[in-house]
Amino acid sequence: MHFFSDLVSQLFEWIQSLGYFGIMIGLMIEVIPSEIVLAYGGFLVSHGDINFFGAVLFGTIGGVIAQIFVYWIGRYGGRPVLERYGKYIFIKKHHIDHAEDWFNKYGTGVIFTARFIPVVRHAISVPAGISRMPLGKFTMLTTLAVIPWSALFVYLGYTLGDRWETIDEVAAKYTNELILGAIGLIVVYFVFKWYKSKKKGSAA
Repeated sequence: MHFFSDLVSQLFEWIQSLGYFGIMIGLMIEVIPSEIVLAYGGFLVSHGDINFFGAVLFGTIGGVIAQIFVYWIGRYGGRPVLERYGKYIFIKKHHIDHAEDWFNKYGTGVIFTARFIPVVRHAISVPAGISRMPLGKFTMLTTLAVIPWSALFVYLGYTLGDRWETIDEVAAKYTNELILGAIGLIVVYFVFKWYKSKKKGSAA
């Protein structure tokens, strides 16, 4: 445990030394959860090491690239590869199960909303890749979701300052609201799809 703590401390020092690129790479490899890396980025903003918009921009770029990487694994390696090696990027079998259920039930539109839902948030890129969802559409929806996520945690890290390590406690109420909002959007999207298919069936 002491070794792991030292390793994490070294990673944060490395992120600080690289500034914006440290945040981007930290999110790309995601050895540390994205929320913590972004909150640390906010801490660096509070100390004047980097600026807020730069932190959000590079956080967004890193987060999107990480998901594109998972998308490509799903597209060219399929589920067997993810089940075998997904643990190295913190994606487990039950994450993939939930993600596939959501994707099959709600379609490609869930790529945006699922980014705010625990469990499926990281794994939703897997069924998108397996189903060969157009990369452009996938990237656009992922980017639209990653921007507010990055902005929220950079902002919270900034407001917390030296107390940024308490991000889990502070972020809970915000993430709960995001989850409820995302579920609400999914319901609206599902109703819209149902209405559209019903209308199409009536016309036929």
